[in-house]
Amino acid sequence: MDRQRFDALLAFLEVIDRLKSVYRAAYIADGSRHESVAEHVWHACMFALLLHGELERDVDLARTIELLLVHDLVEVFAGDAPLHDEAARAGKAAAEAAAAERLFGLLPGDLSARLRDLWEEFETAATPEARFANELDRLQAIAQNLFAGGRTWEDWEVTEELARTRNRAAIGFEPELAEAFEEVFLRARRLGLFWPHPEC
Repeated sequence: MDRQRFDALLAFLEVIDRLKSVYRAAYIADGSRHESVAEHVWHACMFALLLHGELERDVDLARTIELLLVHDLVEVFAGDAPLHDEAARAGKAAAEAAAAERLFGLLPGDLSARLRDLWEEFETAATPEARFANELDRLQAIAQNLFAGGRTWEDWEVTEELARTRNRAAIGFEPELAEAFEEVFLRARRLGLFWPHPEC
């Protein structure tokens, strides 16, 4: 292995370790703390691994997992912009584009181009795999709210209608996962997790 190239890869891997310390609005299931971006990515990959075989969907699982692994890497520099924080999301695209330039520029040219292409493929949802990855990214986030007892929806006063509206694009890509989204919404509604809570 080329020593200079290996040094660049190792340096990149050290930088992206910071994802373990970038936190999202969502909570882990026991509600004790916020979920890190790295945990979200791992969980979304597990969603892909488990749900891929349950669907009649002609998508490449390995490619989908590659897209999920890369899709939030730019948050190393850009941070996370919570879905329900409109002010934070206003500059999200520009901040993430700048972060992508900086982050992927740390890699040798071929790998820089490969990861940049994966990130852009996810962002544009231009392929079946990218649409599937986008769906799973949102499904994990909604399910995580269910697992954590609706803490994020409570923090941001999110109604079911608002949750559906803000996730409509991902839910509407393909029909195969619509049933899974509906099941998560149904369980959250039955538990009274959306804002306002039944006791309010």
